[in-house]
Amino acid sequence: MKKNILILSLLVFFLAACSPQKEETPTLTPITLPAGYIPNVQFAPLYVAIEKGFYAAHGLDVSIDYNMETDNVALLGVGELDFAIASGEQVLLGQGQDLPVVYVLAWYQDYPVGVVSLAEKNIEQPSDLIGKKIGIPGLYGASYIGFRALLQANGLQESDMMLDSIGYATVEALVNDQEEAAVIYVSNEPIQLEAQGHSINTLRVSDYTDLVGNGLITNQKVIEENPELVRAMVEATLQGIRFTQQNPDEAFEICKKYVDNLADLSEEEQQVQRQVLDASIALYHIEQNGATELQTWQNMQSILLDMGLLTEELDLNQVYNNDYLPD
Repeated sequence: MKKNILILSLLVFFLAACSPQKEETPTLTPITLPAGYIPNVQFAPLYVAIEKGFYAAHGLDVSIDYNMETDNVALLGVGELDFAIASGEQVLLGQGQDLPVVYVLAWYQDYPVGVVSLAEKNIEQPSDLIGKKIGIPGLYGASYIGFRALLQANGLQESDMMLDSIGYATVEALVNDQEEAAVIYVSNEPIQLEAQGHSINTLRVSDYTDLVGNGLITNQKVIEENPELVRAMVEATLQGIRFTQQNPDEAFEICKKYVDNLADLSEEEQQVQRQVLDASIALYHIEQNGATELQTWQNMQSILLDMGLLTEELDLNQVYNNDYLPD
């Protein structure tokens, strides 16, 4: 009897050992990633990194939030966020307010701001802006700072022209002859104007000076307490950027899941949005692998000092960190 019980116990043990074991689902770290603006094809690398599982493969569950950029930097600085997407000047302005924010991955190597005009206005170089009426979203943010950088690089003053705060109705203002030129994002409004059949001239800030564009930022506390989390976010986001550059067709299809009404647009309207994506990709310069250089930060700081937005020079070595980029 005891022998039979022993044999039965061994059999149960053997069957249990041979039974397929249910794999535990790994726990992912939730990350809210503010991007600013609204859902748009320009955020394709983030959508790609989510949809293709790049974030998940690095143990991250990332959701995109859309808020004002300055709010995101402030929240990041006080530890209510771990990461955000922001442009270089916002990092410097945050540091100027003693917010320990740090730039860890350059997404846009070319600063995306420029000035567009209809070709008939004959604005072909920065000096042609003298005496012109120029529309601008407002005297704040990346658009204004980029515009001031363009002026500084060409020895011009804001007083040489007339600035008109018009919000984001740029295309309508130019077409209706309300403005002679307008400050824009080079991957957006110029595409829309050309799609409407207009010949245009675009002055790109990046053709005249190197500044720090949009990238991934974190704070010093996260870097000190969880450097592997920073590395994971950087590597997964960089994967999304690379995939988007190498597979724009698939990236655009992924955008349809995340950008409201994109899939419902007409074929012609979708083509315009695809061109916006292509123009955005051209600004990535992925061969630089997400790194920034001291000189670009010095250029940006010079603009902010000139504008009075910074009152003293910062220790730029505390502003950015390339250590978390893959080799």
